[in-house]
Amino acid sequence: MASVLDALWEDRDVRFDITQQQMKTRPGEVLIDCLDSIEDTKGNNGDRGRLLVTNLRIIWHSLALPRVNLSVGYNTIINITTRTANSKLRGQTEALYILTKSNNTRFEFIFTNVVPGSPRLFTSVIAVHRAYETSKMYRDLKLRGALIQNKQLRLLPQEQVYDRINGVWNLSSDQGNLGTFFITNVRIVWHANMNESFNVSIPYLQIRSIRIRDSKFGLALVIESSQQTGGYVLGFKIDPMEKLQDAVKEINSLHKVYSANPIFGVDYEMEEKPQPLEELTVEQPPDDVEIEPDEQTDAFTAYYADSNKQQDREPVFSDELGLAIEKLKDGFTLQGLWEVMG
Repeated sequence: MASVLDALWEDRDVRFDITQQQMKTRPGEVLIDCLDSIEDTKGNNGDRGRLLVTNLRIIWHSLALPRVNLSVGYNTIINITTRTANSKLRGQTEALYILTKSNNTRFEFIFTNVVPGSPRLFTSVIAVHRAYETSKMYRDLKLRGALIQNKQLRLLPQEQVYDRINGVWNLSSDQGNLGTFFITNVRIVWHANMNESFNVSIPYLQIRSIRIRDSKFGLALVIESSQQTGGYVLGFKIDPMEKLQDAVKEINSLHKVYSANPIFGVDYEMEEKPQPLEELTVEQPPDDVEIEPDEQTDAFTAYYADSNKQQDREPVFSDELGLAIEKLKDGFTLQGLWEVMG
């Protein structure tokens, strides 16, 4: 089985000019706010657009040309601030600055509300991003966390315990550690009975496979985490065999339910409910002209975060390309830039 995380890109990528299918919400993704009359001041200055705020990302698209769009996942965001920007639609005004890092490349986004006097652009994006940052236990594998209090699992909002199994051995050391399993609707938690701070929390989002395998301790429950977390293999010994089989069956069943409709844990609601995302995204009509793919590959170049650049760097001759190019910044290579575009 593939983990939900291995297919999840919405909160982990910065993407440009995505398809209409990619603009739709995935299972578990919820539209929280919709703001009309938002300008993408950095890349499409003077172009009025719409900003969609979900529990995983923000999406901006041009109202005149919906195929001109971008998707920014919250996990890529390094910093969010408000600063003064020069907008073609508003002049000099307060704008939302978002600095991101995706695939080792930094991008900067500037969004301006064309309607004066409304702080909603700032409050919505900043508040939802904060809710994402403070709910990582739903999505991240956690070792030695503050998970247990008075021998009870400290429940997350929206979390329910379905089973508690005593006498579960963690096989991470040569002699094993005796502990307790908690099986919930969002994760599996194990802690050592003698030391509650020796524990692990494994969200279903991170689980790649759950099966019974042979070990030097006999048959054991083996959980493999997603590739994005390093592909950890965690082994647990449960006796008798019937109890082990029941545990695997229960975990697989809950994992299947979770995968169909993941709980990402980002809990934030607006007073006014926005329309469904499908009703807000405009159907993209087919073009009469055929666009060469190479012409679209540089859509992201306008968003490079190069805050120290005041003017173009001096031209230099490139032996590799056989023509004059702007001198690259220190640490950058032509090969590296081609890899980013690929």
